[in-house]
Amino acid sequence: MNFSAKQIVFISFMLFSMFFGAGNLIFPPFLGQSAGTNLWIALAGFIVSAVGLPILGVIAVAKAGSFNELNQRVHPLFALIFPFLIYIAIGPGLAIPRAGSLAFEMGMAPFLPENLVSSPVSLLIYSIIFFGLVTWLCMYPSKLIDLFGKLLTPILLALIAIIFVKSLMDPIGSFAAPKESYGSIPVFQGFLDGYQTMDALAALAFGIVIANTLKSQGVVEFKKRSLYMMYASLGAGLLLTVIYLILGYLGAASSSLGQTENGAQILSNVMTHLFGQSGTFILGLVFTIACFCVSIGLVTSCSQFFANAIPKVNYKKWVIILAALSTAIANLGLTQILQISVPILGMIYPIAIVIIFLGLIDDLIKNFRQVYISVISFVALFSIIDTINKSFLASKWSGLLDIFPFYKEGLGWIIPAVIGLIIGYLLGIVRGTSSDNKNLKN
Repeated sequence: MNFSAKQIVFISFMLFSMFFGAGNLIFPPFLGQSAGTNLWIALAGFIVSAVGLPILGVIAVAKAGSFNELNQRVHPLFALIFPFLIYIAIGPGLAIPRAGSLAFEMGMAPFLPENLVSSPVSLLIYSIIFFGLVTWLCMYPSKLIDLFGKLLTPILLALIAIIFVKSLMDPIGSFAAPKESYGSIPVFQGFLDGYQTMDALAALAFGIVIANTLKSQGVVEFKKRSLYMMYASLGAGLLLTVIYLILGYLGAASSSLGQTENGAQILSNVMTHLFGQSGTFILGLVFTIACFCVSIGLVTSCSQFFANAIPKVNYKKWVIILAALSTAIANLGLTQILQISVPILGMIYPIAIVIIFLGLIDDLIKNFRQVYISVISFVALFSIIDTINKSFLASKWSGLLDIFPFYKEGLGWIIPAVIGLIIGYLLGIVRGTSSDNKNLKN
């Protein structure tokens, strides 16, 4: 089956909605206010990591055929453990319950009396309704193109467009001077901010949803399905770029409205300035739709993964299990969950980046499979040591780890990755030479 341009646009809308959650709304405005007059330079770095890495992640999965096939190139045990950690961390362990909590805080709490906001019953009722709707819609994954592409994404994009146009008609203010590292190294700082969105992990997880959706639409040929996945990732990346530029601009222009601690407060100030009291309603609607879309995408992708990994429990049962678990965690409080999930995310994210990189250059190293094992082993070892140091040793080993370039910026794993690449390549040459000698003797 051949897809029309219109169908590819809908697939791109679907992937965009799955990526664009509350965190993606909050980061760019904060970057904008902090970067000030260096906004566009900092945003360039942010887009490279916050948009580039997710796009490359989807492309790597598309080239490999599946996330599992990509992981199998390292080792069967790795293909079992690594995806499990990803789907737990970005699923019920953190991202899904956080989306429900933020939807309540930004979309419902502003309109409730203070006594109801502080009551745990309010969050419980809201999260049951929220995740109940998520469960219902996730039961029909083949309908996600219509849900995202024709309804939710156009609404979300229209709301953001209205906000942007209003900001041009009623200017908020001028850009302030950049703060701290946004003044000295704006591109690099922007890159690090985008790196913190963790969307590269989501890209690996969402690949299964896009692939299965294309199959349900009649695209069964591998090459054609991979091509459409690449088109969808580029389309979603273009939308993300435009939205990040708008949100970054709003943040930079908001300096005259007062300094705030996070992007949510910046957006609240901007919306109040532009629309008065109705701005709170518009912003709440934007947050609710974004959190709702991300929750559907995460529950769907996690359920499809676990249904394949544990076939005795079918997809629909996994949807119910994950939605119920996310509801419970959202009400138990995210502070404790963050204490566990955030270190795990920090540990697996560098591994995700290098597996994406290796998947993209597979044509160059397909005769040197040792490269996969060597690079992943070095990066995983470094990430585990770094996580232990930060989580259990109060950073006592930081003095030693500082010898790695960019360690303080969270990119200390780059040198271990390069060392692993060189060693794996050399091992491949040695083994290839040994095999050739044996063949000559025979």
